[in-house]
Amino acid sequence: MAFSAGLSRLLAFAILATTVAAVGFPDCTQAPLKGNAVCDTSKDPITRASALVALFTVPELINNTVNASPGVPRLGLPAYNWWQEALHGVATSPGVTFAPSGDFSHATSFPQPITMGAAFDDDLIHSVASVVSTEARAFNNAGRAGLDFWTPNINPFKDPRWGRGQETPGEDPFHSAKYVYSLITGLQGGLDPKPYYKIVADCKHFAAYDIEDWEGNVRYGFNAVVSQQDLSEYYTPPFQTCVRDAKVGSVMCSYNAVNGIPSCANTFLLQTVLRDTWGFDETRWVTSDCDAVGNVFTDHHYVATGAEASAVTLKAGTDIDCGTTFSQNLPSAFNQSMVDEDDLRRALTRQYASLVRLGYFDPASNQPFRQLGWSDVNVPSAQQLAYTAAVEGLVLLKNDGTLPLQKSVKKIALVGPWANATTLLQGNYFGVAPYIISPLLGAQNSGFEVEYVLGTNVTGNSTAGFADALAAAKSADAVIFAGGLDETVEREEIDRTTITWPGNQLDLITQLAGAGKPTVVLQFGGGQIDDSALKANKKVNAILWGGYPGQSGGQAVFDVLTGKASPAGRLPITQYPADYVNQVPMTDMSLRPSATNPGRTYRWYTGTPIFEYGFGLHYTTFNTKFSGAAEKSYNIQTLLSQNKHVQFLDLAPFHTFQVEVKNTGKMTSDYVALLFASGSFGPSPRPNKSLVAYDRVKNIRPGQTADATLAVTLGALARADENGDFRLYPGTYKLTLDTPGLISTTFTLTGQTGLITSWPKDNTTTTAS
Repeated sequence: MAFSAGLSRLLAFAILATTVAAVGFPDCTQAPLKGNAVCDTSKDPITRASALVALFTVPELINNTVNASPGVPRLGLPAYNWWQEALHGVATSPGVTFAPSGDFSHATSFPQPITMGAAFDDDLIHSVASVVSTEARAFNNAGRAGLDFWTPNINPFKDPRWGRGQETPGEDPFHSAKYVYSLITGLQGGLDPKPYYKIVADCKHFAAYDIEDWEGNVRYGFNAVVSQQDLSEYYTPPFQTCVRDAKVGSVMCSYNAVNGIPSCANTFLLQTVLRDTWGFDETRWVTSDCDAVGNVFTDHHYVATGAEASAVTLKAGTDIDCGTTFSQNLPSAFNQSMVDEDDLRRALTRQYASLVRLGYFDPASNQPFRQLGWSDVNVPSAQQLAYTAAVEGLVLLKNDGTLPLQKSVKKIALVGPWANATTLLQGNYFGVAPYIISPLLGAQNSGFEVEYVLGTNVTGNSTAGFADALAAAKSADAVIFAGGLDETVEREEIDRTTITWPGNQLDLITQLAGAGKPTVVLQFGGGQIDDSALKANKKVNAILWGGYPGQSGGQAVFDVLTGKASPAGRLPITQYPADYVNQVPMTDMSLRPSATNPGRTYRWYTGTPIFEYGFGLHYTTFNTKFSGAAEKSYNIQTLLSQNKHVQFLDLAPFHTFQVEVKNTGKMTSDYVALLFASGSFGPSPRPNKSLVAYDRVKNIRPGQTADATLAVTLGALARADENGDFRLYPGTYKLTLDTPGLISTTFTLTGQTGLITSWPKDNTTTTAS
């Protein structure tokens, strides 16, 4: 969505939003709404919404098809803005207003999803989402936000150059699906909660969206050519979980086209897949990304006019236009019979049925969420959770024993463009944090004497600051360089063309390491950059990756550096060698290796990564072993028969593997158990391996043994065929724990190939009137 970039576009929306902010609730106790069925709490949401929408005139219907809905004053229906953001905390956006000071002047700011994804901790994600939705409701009750929040971004982070990868939990669709289930149930207040949603979340961007602007290929008009196999197996599983399993209240269609049809005008995606296959019901709605309706004709040239673009998107299933294309062009489309009243009333009924489920029309006294206020924002437990999320998401990439820092280290040289970072720690889509602990402040809080020197900017090529940095290094007991990527090189509307360290940061690190002092590199940013030179340089003693760690990021980093906390995060994305960008264009959506593609993500990449997906070191050592009995052979038909009562076979249990994890070192630490499956089964080419289960075991003390529980489903073992159907194939399966392959076990599936889920047929064409 156009927000952190595309400032002029945002400002235009924001100006409009000032007159249509969510300023209150309808009053069902008096006319004109009193007596209308929308106020009857005994009726179902569709009946209630339909009774209200039946009173709208055609112009009123059209006026309210946009995100900045003016409402219908003659019916006592106030203006409402559907556009709020909360990617990792309540965020500045057209529908959210922070006070300049005092009450509602800030909200808890958690790490970016890429950092929280590195924690591999579903319980953590659910807890974070619960805090975010509590604070969102508090803002709403104060008239400072609506009830719908356009989060999360769950497009898999397939290409390391993508500017928005920081907004996602990583590259693996299985992991993203687990993450999003925990997030949505936390945001919405449970699984399809009744009687009321806490807030309505929005899964975006549907579908196959992961390009901003790469070598002139701009997202607004990009056509993603995707096989049904890849669409089913990689690009949509997080959305299936979000919609079918977590029951999200809304979905955002993306800027790009899929196989020739713009996503927001794509009936295969929005009707066949979303509603007919996944059960996205009539109390749930689809919004366009901002200006994506207009892009159907201005950039995709799929149709010739704004009226046609409005008609094809509305009829395809886009219920809300983030923008003004609908309001400006639907009158013409209606007059030309491109759309009718039924089309308009369907979209508005979905919107208001959703608001009914949010308690929008009901007495506040009946709703505990309506009692939340400023005292529920930034509470001590939320502050602690933001810190915990940052600690859990830090990934130790290299350590020769220098970390944790020795007690003899009293003075440090803190150098680099991230050393005194504040709002940068939040990444994008952020709100006003109650406080931000920079790395500099974290170092000072940890008792160090600190000499801070900028040295260089992220993309700077001047060496003017090198001398001061080297002088600081020579007089210090240890050198900490804080750098990496930032919003100048990776963000919405900006993709990278290289995956090397930008500017002259690498040169400065090399010179600092040559000073002969213990040298630690703090690597920030959402994407990965080629660390091969640092990995090979013995004078660089340690590398700690932190992503965008949020309001307590600086403290979390220094607590790990000093050993107050132990690192246990794992990379949620592959770190490729720099030449990867020359081997496959961003526009190639295929995953499997070919003559023009080395393969994408850890599943398919045929090269040698610098650091592989799931990599992460600890300060301690662990011994692991499988415990409990597991069969060595399973019959596919027996498995299917045993689970015939399960509604969705992909969620049916296969086996829960128990792993004993013993801390054989000297420091208390968490341990993330990652279980991968591999083997010669299913269609060729076959993936290197696939994540099938994970668990984070916490606070394992030295000498203690704890259990990791790894529940594997039939769907996790299944693979998609060329049609996109998931099937369970006979063959020998190897399950391996962790990225180095600490331990493994094998079993065999026998019998005939079994169907797990069917992917619908795409019978659409790429033509339009």
